[in-house]
Amino acid sequence: MGRMRAVVWEGTDRPMRVEEVPDPSPGPGEVLIRVAATGVCHTDLHVIKGEVAFPAPGVLGHETSGTVARLGEGVTGFAVGDRVVGAFIMPCGECRQCRDGRDDMCVPFFEQNRLRGNLLDGTSRLARTDGSRLSMYSMAALAEYAVVPATGLAHLPDGLPLEESAVLGCAAFTAYGAVTRVGTDLRGRSVAVVAVGGVGSSVLQLAAHLGADPLIAVDVDDAKLARARALGATVTVNSRSEDVRAAVEEATGGAGAQVVIEVLGRPETVELGFSLLRDGGRMVVVGIAPGAATAAIPITALVRRGMSVAGSYGARTRRDLPEVVRLAAEGAYDVRRAVSRRFSLEEAPLAYELLDAGRIEGRAIVTPG
Repeated sequence: MGRMRAVVWEGTDRPMRVEEVPDPSPGPGEVLIRVAATGVCHTDLHVIKGEVAFPAPGVLGHETSGTVARLGEGVTGFAVGDRVVGAFIMPCGECRQCRDGRDDMCVPFFEQNRLRGNLLDGTSRLARTDGSRLSMYSMAALAEYAVVPATGLAHLPDGLPLEESAVLGCAAFTAYGAVTRVGTDLRGRSVAVVAVGGVGSSVLQLAAHLGADPLIAVDVDDAKLARARALGATVTVNSRSEDVRAAVEEATGGAGAQVVIEVLGRPETVELGFSLLRDGGRMVVVGIAPGAATAAIPITALVRRGMSVAGSYGARTRRDLPEVVRLAAEGAYDVRRAVSRRFSLEEAPLAYELLDAGRIEGRAIVTPG
């Protein structure tokens, strides 16, 4: 067995570093991919900072693209050399939720992967050279190779760039799930996006394609807001220096937004998002919050004004990942514009430091090289 480089996370407040570990092997129903790129996402950052429980040591990285290197037993529909993209939700396809089409609620995925760092059979494919186990966060793609259940993969057309398309597996995938919670036709509907980083900027692209107008971007960073305009936002608001509610009312003729999509997962941004809704409006919350954080939603306003709040975690992999790829191939989602920075595998710890400091606009990717 050969060895590969992987970025190993040792636990909270301990540095991540590149190690050589044994190459993983795919089990039944699984695919080994040679990783082309992995997205740098806030959800990994929550794990790194201890804000989401996950067993250390392990390898993070949960949105990826690459080429098929090897097939596990029973895999059909893929061949060695195929270009693929992997979603962070890797459904078993057999549990009660998957049978109901709710891949985003797959029971074994959450019980085994998100809580225990395993693949769907309850074991990890990764270990150190001394044989000690390494946890896997999704497919653990901050490495040269990754094992992915075939249910979590989609084919990537030749017209899409291999490396940049990594962002289709979480940033675009999550954005698609959030936007389609309120329908696939947003023509003439007012939409406000609160926090326009990697996922938020992806929401902007898709909402603009679906006809949202006005499309309002809210953030604290002027550089991110300038990028938001380039991605389709018609109104931008800096919540540090402007009255967001007043700006949204001005943009919507005094009514407020019909749709608000909150992408950061902080109590203050969820509360801000709710305050921007018009009567009968709908807020979709996408951002994962640290620990047991809660947001205060005014109950009487929620009830009397007929508003609704929905959570959206990713999307439904088997149905939605191919659709996200199709939209990108048609030009509705530009992966090249979504990616703002590149880092080598050795620079991955720096990428997460910069993400934590709010110094990455859009989405960064890590390329093993």
